[in-house]
Amino acid sequence: MAITGTVTSSGTNIDIDTIVSKMMAIEQTSVTKLQTQASALQSQVSAVGTVKSMLSTLSDAATALTKPTLWATKTASSSSAAVGVKVADSSQAMAGSFQVSVSQLARSQSVSSSAVAATDGFQAGTLSIQIGTWSGTSGGGTPSFAAGSAAAVDVAISAGDTLGTVASKINAAGAGVTASVVTDLSGQRLVMRSASTGEAAGFQVSANGSGSGTALSGLAFDAPGSGAGMAANSVQWAANSVATVDGVTVTSATNTVTGALPGLSLTLSQLSSDPVTVTTSTDTNALTSAIQGFVNAYNNINGQINSLTSYNADTKKAGLMQGDSMVTGLQTMMRRLVGTANTSGTFTTLSQLGISVSKSADGSLTLDSTKLGEVLANPDAVKTFFMGSGDGTTSTTDGWASRFSAFTKGAVGDDGTLDIRTQSLQKQLDGNTDDQAKATDRMTLTESRLRAQYSALDAKLSTLTSLDTYVKQQIAQWNKSS
Repeated sequence: MAITGTVTSSGTNIDIDTIVSKMMAIEQTSVTKLQTQASALQSQVSAVGTVKSMLSTLSDAATALTKPTLWATKTASSSSAAVGVKVADSSQAMAGSFQVSVSQLARSQSVSSSAVAATDGFQAGTLSIQIGTWSGTSGGGTPSFAAGSAAAVDVAISAGDTLGTVASKINAAGAGVTASVVTDLSGQRLVMRSASTGEAAGFQVSANGSGSGTALSGLAFDAPGSGAGMAANSVQWAANSVATVDGVTVTSATNTVTGALPGLSLTLSQLSSDPVTVTTSTDTNALTSAIQGFVNAYNNINGQINSLTSYNADTKKAGLMQGDSMVTGLQTMMRRLVGTANTSGTFTTLSQLGISVSKSADGSLTLDSTKLGEVLANPDAVKTFFMGSGDGTTSTTDGWASRFSAFTKGAVGDDGTLDIRTQSLQKQLDGNTDDQAKATDRMTLTESRLRAQYSALDAKLSTLTSLDTYVKQQIAQWNKSS
C-alpha cells in the first residue's frame, strides 16, 4: 500500500514590502490626522494675523481722528490769479478773509550793451562785477550804488575775445549775474541780468581795458548818470515786490511773500488794480478723507470677520474661525462702540454726522457725504465729538474716536486679545508638532518590528519548504520499495 501526505506552505514567496507598506498605511492615518490639524491651526494663526493687521489699520484711522493737527489743517484760496496762496503751516494759519493788493513785482536788474559785430574782438583787460543795491533810481536823480557784503568778482578778458566769449566767461565766473548775447538788426548785444530778484540783487560793472580792439568800457555799468557804457541803453532796475495786506505794506526780495499772513505763503504774479480776496478755512476735504478712511478700515475688518465666522447652509461649509469666541467677541465690541453716544456736545452720535450701520445684515458702515459736508460747516463741534473737550493741544480720552482708539490699541497691543489668541494657537501648533514627531518615531519602530517579524517568518517557511521536499522524496522512495 502506498504512503501519501501533504504539507501546505507558501515557500519563500512572501512580498514583505507590500505587506508592511499596507500595514504602515494604516498607521499613517494618525499622522495624517495630525497634519490636517496642524494645517488648520496654521491657517487660524494666519487668520488672526490678518485680523490683527486690519485692526491695527482701523486703530490708526481712529487715532488720526484724535490728532489736533488734523483738525487744525487749513486750506486757502484766492479770488484772482494775481495772487496765489498756499498753506505753509496749518498750525499758524488763521481762518478768515484778507485783502491783498499788488503794486510792484520783484525784478532782477537787466542792462544791455550797444551793438557790435559778431566778429569784433575786445581789448584785453578785466570786468569787475559787484553785487549791491542801487538807490535813487526813480524821480530823475542820479542813482548811487552801495556794495553788498560779497566781494567783487573779476573776469579776465583776453585780447580778441568776441562778445560770445565774454558772455561765457562772465557766466563761468559765478558773479551773481548771467550774460547772454542777443542779435538784432544792428548786430550783437551783451545782456546782463542779476541771477536773483530784489533790490539787493543790483550790480555794478567796472571795465579796465587796454590795447587794440573794441573798448571794454562799452561793457561797463558803473556810472548810470553819465550815459556811458551799458548805461547808454535802457535799464531795468532790481526791485522788491510790494503788496498791501489788509492796509499794511509788505515787501519781499522775491514774488513770494511769507510772514505777512501767519502760516500762509503768497505768490505775486501780476499787478492788481482791485484788491484780491484771500480766504483761509478748515480743510474739510482732509477731514472728510480721514473720516472716510475710518469707515473703510472698519468695513474691511468687519467683512473679514464675517467671512471667517460664516456658515454656508447649502454647502455645509464653515468659515475658518466659525464659532471662535475671541473673533466674534471682537466684532461684537466694535459694533457696540459704533452704537455708543457721547454724553454731551452738539453732536453725540455717529448717525448725526452721516455715519450709519448698513441695513444689510453684514453690519458695515455707510457714510452720507452730503450730511457730513453739512455738519462740517461747524468743524469745531465735529472735532469735539471725535476728540472730546480739551485745550486743543493734546488728545483727550472722552471723545468717541478716543474711546474707539483706546479699545483697538488694547486689542492689538502686546498681551492684547489677539496676541493671547495667537499664543494659544501657537502652543497648540507646537504640541501638534511634538505629537507628529512622536507618531513618526513610533511608525519607524513599528515598521522595523514588522519587517523583522516577517523576515523571520519567511525564513521559517523556507525551512518548512525544504522539509516538505525531503519528506515527499522519502515517501516516494518508500512507495518504490513496497
